[in-house]
Amino acid sequence: MGSFGFTFLVFGAAIILLPFLDPKDNRARTALCAICIVLIWRYVVWRFVDTLPPFELRFGSLYAWGFSIVEALACLGWTFGFVNLSRIKSRSGEATEQRAWLTAQPRMPRVDVLITTYNEEESILTRSIVGALGIDFPGMRVWICDDGRRAWLQALCQEKGALYLSRPENAHAKAGNINYALAVLRDDPDPPEFVAIFDADFVAHRQFLWRTVPLFHDAGVGLVQTPQHFFNRDPIQSNLLVGHVWPDEQRFFFDHVMPSKDAWGGAFCCGTSSVIRIAALEDCHGFPTDSVTEDFLLTLRLDRAGWRTVYLNEPLSVGLAPEGMKEYITQRGRWCLGLMQIVRSPLGPLSRGRLSLPLRIGLIDAFLYWSVSFLFKLLCLLAPIVYWFTGVTMGTAPVEDVIGHFLP
Repeated sequence: MGSFGFTFLVFGAAIILLPFLDPKDNRARTALCAICIVLIWRYVVWRFVDTLPPFELRFGSLYAWGFSIVEALACLGWTFGFVNLSRIKSRSGEATEQRAWLTAQPRMPRVDVLITTYNEEESILTRSIVGALGIDFPGMRVWICDDGRRAWLQALCQEKGALYLSRPENAHAKAGNINYALAVLRDDPDPPEFVAIFDADFVAHRQFLWRTVPLFHDAGVGLVQTPQHFFNRDPIQSNLLVGHVWPDEQRFFFDHVMPSKDAWGGAFCCGTSSVIRIAALEDCHGFPTDSVTEDFLLTLRLDRAGWRTVYLNEPLSVGLAPEGMKEYITQRGRWCLGLMQIVRSPLGPLSRGRLSLPLRIGLIDAFLYWSVSFLFKLLCLLAPIVYWFTGVTMGTAPVEDVIGHFLP
């Protein structure tokens, strides 16, 4: 079959079959992801076998081979992504069923809500405090952990009915703030069994704890993570004027990637909008402070201590997305830096000691995402410029072969 014939076959099969497939059916997901992986590596093999010049120590050859190696590594990352997406898990039914387990307890567990803050405006904090106090759960307490040591915030907490907590210094930023609060709660006459963590710009929904706490019926669950939803447009939506038709940049991650990671046992803490078992935190000696992404590192330490992280894909809180490109890039830069710190740490993907295979693979996948996928995109943007000024390409092939391998 010629390249054009294969291309038409793939497109025809997609047009005929896709409307009849259920995205929640793992068999359909697995089949489609397997097809994608085969097509990716069919393309990679063709690139190295048929399109590259002989390897020589000259610019044209080194450029073509270097570009193709980066492309192949990017394809390896996409392969990990497709394997991850081949399964999906929903815990909504489990949360509903296990509410009976929770209400049957002789004593409802004590849950404390911790809202960490440093320099947020009063309007933002008022909204978050009121939202947290509105959570429907017996015996719940709301603590405002203020690293800014602001008198007006203490007065606001007294006015609204929240508990105020500050510390004398700001060591280890958010992680240190939470650890200080945990030390205070540990000495409380009625210490909590669980803590819910919220950033200062997130507002909890009323049913947040009734949906998350039942998942702790499994004694091995140390942390329950929920998705982040936003009530403002992110910079991409705003700058392109597509907020009414284009979802925010994190929707794919929280609506598709995380449920798939949960199906494989590789879900991880994303910081805000999570609930953590105090016993699990004690086993990990609190939040880790040796990475700027302490939430991801916490999941790895929980796993090493024998605790699992699970994901409940329900919109149970809403917050602020980065409002400008500066904030957007700063946030992504912190995620990238934190991942690189973890990869190099004793809990990296090739480290010794207990660490589940899904989390090890997830670390490699994340490393390839930050280190290779953006480099490949940059090279794709530069390729026309290189060709314009030098006439050098990243490979040569007939148009029919390009269409037949690239389009499917």
